[in-house]
Amino acid sequence: MRTLGTGSFGRVHLVRSVHNHRYYAIKVLEKAQVVKMKQVEHTNDERRMLKLVEHPFLIRMWGTIQDSHNLFMVMDYIEGGELFSLLRKSHRFPNPVAKFYAAEVTLALEYLHSHNIIYRDLKPENILLDRTGHIKITDFGFAKEVPDVTYTLCGTPDYIAPEVVTTKAYNKSVDWWSLGILIFEMLTGYTPFYDQTPMKTYENILVCQVKYPSYILPDARNLLETLITKDLSRRLGNLVHGPADVKNHPWFKEVVWEKLLAKDIETPYEPPIRVGVGDSSLFDRYAEKELDYGIQSHDPYGYLFPDF
Repeated sequence: MRTLGTGSFGRVHLVRSVHNHRYYAIKVLEKAQVVKMKQVEHTNDERRMLKLVEHPFLIRMWGTIQDSHNLFMVMDYIEGGELFSLLRKSHRFPNPVAKFYAAEVTLALEYLHSHNIIYRDLKPENILLDRTGHIKITDFGFAKEVPDVTYTLCGTPDYIAPEVVTTKAYNKSVDWWSLGILIFEMLTGYTPFYDQTPMKTYENILVCQVKYPSYILPDARNLLETLITKDLSRRLGNLVHGPADVKNHPWFKEVVWEKLLAKDIETPYEPPIRVGVGDSSLFDRYAEKELDYGIQSHDPYGYLFPDF
């Protein structure tokens, strides 16, 4: 029906099933581009992760297909748009709003980590809002099943943890660092280490000096200081009690985690959409291009994606 987003090796479309007339988002990746950008392993990992996970705050994948040129992943269509767009419109979120989204993200990370999955790309662009305003984390292109540690440099510069930048072995700790950056951005409207050049951003991350605006409340600041820290022996989420330390932090004290997981809590914002009609008004418009989907011809890369 239309393009909802574009990336370096494909795009996401809004589609309607001819079988059940429901709306889905279909992510299309060009095989040649995936190979050229050395993303074969990440792409196969993404498919495998999405098949494994089932959680209220994670996107659901219904199936995958391929033709001679492209890979297709059929996902739930989440109409409420990106958290990123809402944050840009709001400039910054009031404390309770940031806390609501942060708490839902925390539950999603706890679930992923309990399955030894590191997400590695937490940012507002990868958090969608459903029709009632709860979150769905999407884009598992960098997610990886890691029983112990891994070394790959990946993610988005503003959100990358120092141990990733220095190509040291790292573990689930990197997702808790990113949660800290996300909460900081929700409360202030900007990320703490941003620079126009990625190299300078990385330098800022390694120096790790955060300037906290005076309007950040003491509890919030304390949580951020214990998430955005280079010292892994101090970083919340990475300690003996794991995610429980994050959930038990005073900033989250009024959160009833069981009710939140059951979506039994009123959301701070309900997207203004018409339900059931494939409303895509909350997504940016992209130039559409001629589509060659479904072609069966010579396929030099098919053997690299046996499970699609």
